[in-house]
Amino acid sequence: MGTTDQKPRGGRLPRRERRAQLLDSALEVFVAQGYHAAAMDDIAERAGVSKPVLYQHFPGKLDLYLALLDTACDQVIANCRQALASTHDNKTRVAAAMAAFYAYVAGERGAFRLVFESDLTSEPAVREHVERVTTECAAMIADVIHDDTGLPPEQSRLLAVSLVGMAQVSARFWVSESSGIGQAQAVDLVSGLAWRGIRGYPLTDEH
Repeated sequence: MGTTDQKPRGGRLPRRERRAQLLDSALEVFVAQGYHAAAMDDIAERAGVSKPVLYQHFPGKLDLYLALLDTACDQVIANCRQALASTHDNKTRVAAAMAAFYAYVAGERGAFRLVFESDLTSEPAVREHVERVTTECAAMIADVIHDDTGLPPEQSRLLAVSLVGMAQVSARFWVSESSGIGQAQAVDLVSGLAWRGIRGYPLTDEH
């Protein structure tokens, strides 16, 4: 990171504020450089602190990365939960859940790269965090599918994982390709595909 991007060095901050500042700077460095290329020196410089100050809060680079990843994963899961709770109409629920993934991936700071494009998936703790997003989001969606279709839990879960995978992969493809498709149109296209598939498993003929 160049010194022009460095945060100005200031006085002592309360521990919670300093931790938040360090995480904020670390997010920028990790997203820009990836885990392996990023250095604690870069993060300390970006935050405008000395390396000893950084190590007071985070014993190592992996600890810092996992703290960021934990926050990012929690956000994705919370967004999914909020989307599913926003309506009782299942067609709208599918669209809302899809929109939540697209909105997260489209976020200006690129935090989604920590979750969906990590270059550290060989690390068990990182892989566990990333898999938690699929597991927890799919569990919530599976409950909805089970209630709506009457399918057994294991079948509902398989369909739910498929929907989560569709949302993640298509949203990442959309944001990386810059194909000229607007976010709302992309959500409509993919949620339409998902709904046409999932409504083929109705509990009654009314769905």
